Amino acid sequence: MSSSLETPDVAPNPSPLALGAPLPHRKVIRSWLIPLSQRTTLRALLLLSLDYAVLGALLTGTVLLASVWAKLLCGLVAGFVVGRLFVIGHDGCHQSLTPHRGLNKWLGRIAFLPSLTAYSLWDVGHNVVHHGFTNLKGVDFVWAPLTQQEYQALSPVGRGLQRIYRSGWGPGLYYMVEIWWKKMVFPSQSSMGNTHRAIFTWDCLLVSGFALLWMAALVAAALATAQSVALLLLLGFAVPIFFWFNMMGFVIYGHHTHVKVSWHDDRAVWLRAQPFVSTTVHLTFPLQIGALVHHIMEHTAHHVDMSIPLYKLKAAQAKLEELLPGRIVVQRFSWRWYFDTARACKLYDFTRHCWTDFHGQATSAPRPQNA
Repeated sequence: MSSSLETPDVAPNPSPLALGAPLPHRKVIRSWLIPLSQRTTLRALLLLSLDYAVLGALLTGTVLLASVWAKLLCGLVAGFVVGRLFVIGHDGCHQSLTPHRGLNKWLGRIAFLPSLTAYSLWDVGHNVVHHGFTNLKGVDFVWAPLTQQEYQALSPVGRGLQRIYRSGWGPGLYYMVEIWWKKMVFPSQSSMGNTHRAIFTWDCLLVSGFALLWMAALVAAALATAQSVALLLLLGFAVPIFFWFNMMGFVIYGHHTHVKVSWHDDRAVWLRAQPFVSTTVHLTFPLQIGALVHHIMEHTAHHVDMSIPLYKLKAAQAKLEELLPGRIVVQRFSWRWYFDTARACKLYDFTRHCWTDFHGQATSAPRPQNA
């Protein structure tokens, strides 16, 4: 991320950075987290097994419970557990789940199956593009804001979709259409930057086969218990996937959308802004909700060092906030904050360096750019 060619000195006992002082080299910041990057295979296997067992029990509940409302509740909670499994797969794809590279790839694929995520496609789109170029306009595609000129150039349908996506009510639709459907389901070569490989097709076939087996099991269960096939497919497959899409869209929106978070269209300025710290949000929740999603909301630490396993992200985030006071966007979640953000963060003005509404009116203070 830095243009410096020199190897920085690493302080053995770092002190909190003074306000106004320049950020240290990324290697220095990562060195603070080295003790927290140790991974254990046993813990990874236990987490994966536990979440799969819970998912299996919930899907069984959609079949065996008598009440439709109880079945629906099981389906919704199953969607949440799909999200937990995805976080485990996300760690596997980052090689942060276990110390073993080959095992990480297979555990990642297994954990990704219920979310219908193709491992190799996620690796390219997330690890290479999103982490390599976070919030760089024209490269990073995750919740990338349009300019007013780009918005006006859209068709009426396109403008309508943008209004839904940015309304606060449409994160699931955004994820389903713009990321999953366009980039994760047998994508065209153009959508993958003309780097289509056979492994993409094989991973898409693996995910498709899993989805078909999942639905076939529900059909068989419906016939065996004299229940409606359509109802079980709805509650045991469509509802969990619907919940997952909304959960994922919400999470990635919260990670990178905030009135204090900047986007850049100039790569040199983007590099000087050290985007591994400045482009992510640490959303905090009450009642240990962050732990329920495997601490994926401790997102700054993850962007600083992708090798930190999910079960050490909380400690890593705390360390960064201790040593970089005032540099990290920390936001306590509330629905009021969320919808205020959705109202403010519609489009982005790269000349004034601020968020705007759909009419081009500034909704955030201009962010100073490094010269």
